[in-house]
Amino acid sequence: MSAALAPVITELSLRENRTGKIRTVILDLGNVLVFHDNARLAQNLAQAVGVSVSLVEGWARRNNDAINLGRLDGAGIHRSFVQEVGQVSLEGFAALWSSHFTIHGAVLPIVEALSSRVKLALLSNTNALHVEFLRPRLPVLERFDALLFSNEVGLAKPDPAFFREALRRTGIGPEEAIFFDDLREYTQAAESVGIRAYLFTTADSFRANLSECGLCPTVNVTP
Repeated sequence: MSAALAPVITELSLRENRTGKIRTVILDLGNVLVFHDNARLAQNLAQAVGVSVSLVEGWARRNNDAINLGRLDGAGIHRSFVQEVGQVSLEGFAALWSSHFTIHGAVLPIVEALSSRVKLALLSNTNALHVEFLRPRLPVLERFDALLFSNEVGLAKPDPAFFREALRRTGIGPEEAIFFDDLREYTQAAESVGIRAYLFTTADSFRANLSECGLCPTVNVTP
């Protein structure tokens, strides 16, 4: 095959960490590594059992802490939904419960590149069913040094203790970490324990923020 017809190979490289200070990048999961549409989730569940969206949303609000903090496992989330909202099989519920996710493909190569230069930690408010669904779909998670799922740790953002646990597991001080999340409340919580934090919006802004910290992902396209 000629060079002109050869497939384009995209490689990510990182310049040297100019500051020499940032040793860990802590990332949120939802709307960073994956997109999630909660309105779509509520609509899908409501339609499946023939109830109003507001009924589903009310159930989710009432049980939010129990779900995120792991007091309800996968079977427990399903059981609670059936008791309070409507009948659906566990298998059917699990599929609907994760029907609102799409992978954020543009950000994953940047994270892959980072994994060779700094420690990576994931800090996510989530639940057993979502973890079970997303793990096999995000092989990049194997490159992380610490995975902190709220339902497994028993802590959730914006609790400062959740951030301190991430620092403990990666063995660094707050001044050596940066944190990315799509919610301002959570970036402010990280800042309250001394972690530099950025509001995540797009893959391009993510790359720009990393550059500010001396971590500069660049895309080299070789024909």
